[in-house]
Parts: sequence; C-alpha cells; structure tokens
Amino acid sequence: MADARAARGRLDTPRELRRPLFKKPAFRDDVFGAFAEGFARYMGTARFIAWMTVIVVVWVSWNALAPLEWRFDEFPFIFLTLALSLQASYAAPLILLAQNRQEDRDRVLAEQDRRIASQSKADMEFLARETASLRMALGEVATRDYLRSELRLLLEELDERDRHRDLIDQPSGDAGESPRTT
Repeated sequence: MADARAARGRLDTPRELRRPLFKKPAFRDDVFGAFAEGFARYMGTARFIAWMTVIVVVWVSWNALAPLEWRFDEFPFIFLTLALSLQASYAAPLILLAQNRQEDRDRVLAEQDRRIASQSKADMEFLARETASLRMALGEVATRDYLRSELRLLLEELDERDRHRDLIDQPSGDAGESPRTT
C-alpha cells in the first residue's frame, strides 16, 4: 500500500489514465452565484408577485371558463400545482445560494470593519498620548505672558540701574567744581 502511494508520487513512474465515462460539468461559481443573486433579487420584487398573480389568474380563468376542448388543466389544477412546486423547488436553493454569498460578503466587510476600528482605536490612543505629552511639555514652556512679565521686570531693573548711575554721575551741590575726570 505504501509502495503504491510512493509510486504514484514519483515522477519517473507513469500514471494510469482513468477517463471518466461522463465529463463533469464545470460551473464557474461567480457566474452561477451572480445568476442566483439576480434571480433572488427579482423574486423579491413586486413585479414578480404581480406577474405570478397574472399567470395564476389567467391559468385558472382559462381552465375554468374556456370551452372543454380548450382546457388543459381541469378543476383541481394539478398541472398548475406541479408548475408552482417546480418553480419553488428551484427558487429555494437559488435564494439560499444568494443568501450564502451575501453572508460571505458581510463576513468580509465585518472583518474589514473590525480591522479599521482596531486601527482607529490604536491611532486615537497614540494621539491621546501625544496630546498628553504636548500638554506636559507646554507646562515647561514659557508663555507669552510670562515672557512679557519677565521682560517688564528686567526693564524696570535696567531703569532702576540707570537712575542709580545718574545719581552717582550727577555733580554734587558745589557749582564751581566740576566732576573729576580721570
């Protein structure tokens, strides 16, 4: 048994060709799924209900009121019941297929929404930390009002120093004497 598996996997051993009696039909899932969605979308419209109502009314009216030789489905309307059952038997799987495809799309969108929400949350947390650090840094930065008050104090000190120099440099009360120059 293991030898058969090993021989099948080897490249130097030819494979047996088994041709099926019937070729499997190949359906492209996207094309068939799109058809199912279109069909399900159409069956969910008022237009479909109106057309089905018109068909059933015409069918019943024809088979109830037409001459006997023109009728094709007598009173219990078994053929109508069969046709509606056939339509329902095809409609149900197509509607389920369309719902499954929509569910898959919803799942993908929900996953994308979760990733985006997670990224947004991380971004908001980063911005909150940055804002907090900026606030802390701004607490250490001199503001315009603080600088103005410090410059005003410095200017007052300079004015006071100039006044003090002027007092020292002014001649004393003697009018005849000039200040000494060196």
